[in-house]
Amino acid sequence: MKSKLMFILAMVIFGTIGIFVRYINLESSEIAMLRGLIGSLFLLLISLIRREKMILSTVRENLFPLVFSGGVLAGNWIFLFEAFKHTTIANATLSYYMAPVFVIGLSPLVLKEKIIPRKVICLAAALVGMLLILKGSSQSGAAGNDLQGIAWGIAAAACYASLMLTNKFIKSMNGMTTTLLQLAIATVVLFCYVNLSGGIYFSGLTPTAVIAVMVLGLVHTGLGFFLFFTGMKGLNGQSIATLSYIDPITALLASFLIFGEAMNGVQMLGAVLLLGATFLGEYKTAKQPELVSDEHI
Repeated sequence: MKSKLMFILAMVIFGTIGIFVRYINLESSEIAMLRGLIGSLFLLLISLIRREKMILSTVRENLFPLVFSGGVLAGNWIFLFEAFKHTTIANATLSYYMAPVFVIGLSPLVLKEKIIPRKVICLAAALVGMLLILKGSSQSGAAGNDLQGIAWGIAAAACYASLMLTNKFIKSMNGMTTTLLQLAIATVVLFCYVNLSGGIYFSGLTPTAVIAVMVLGLVHTGLGFFLFFTGMKGLNGQSIATLSYIDPITALLASFLIFGEAMNGVQMLGAVLLLGATFLGEYKTAKQPELVSDEHI
């Protein structure tokens, strides 16, 4: 029960990311850099307290996938934060949940996995769901802005799918260590990008934005990942796959309750198809916890 509560709390935390991003008056790359820096330091502190060992030879063996995954993680965050700024939290979250669809489609090519009829059906249903969300958004008053935000969300999903697939090639490393290294690499990549783009200016930050940045780094990254990996150890793969959908449900509720961002009927139908298809696509294949151990980086 303790493990389940920790995992559920992690999902609720991840589902509220969009709320805090809305209150940070910085570029998406700058927000991502600060999130990575604060989160990395938090997880490093936790690792030191728990005296977790990092084997350098194992890190060297996995260096290429770690660096590549850290780079796409940086892109993932930038695109996701752009999505939150350009459309509703619901639209951004739902378009982001195209990531499992990309994974299902690319697994036969990248991982040489056999694609079964059930996955093909789930893939088709998810694509129809996404098209309905797009159609519903085009009927709203801010259609252009919504469609741009959804495009950013899909770009974030593509980066995240790349991360998930790349993580399959990382061997002999636990989830916490892998995440810590990926966060650190992503932070370095984002630091270089931000400085090449003109640097970051903290003078424009409001007190509210400072608080939101700290919460995003400490709670949504550091604490969230700690609860995620700690809780996951006591759950089986089916439970993890099921409970993971608390994340988008929380985001949809937060979008409506806090910002009054209601979905129309077409969008709601699309959401049911998309989330239902990805759930069915993952649920029966999630036999071991490690299959979904990188799901909320």
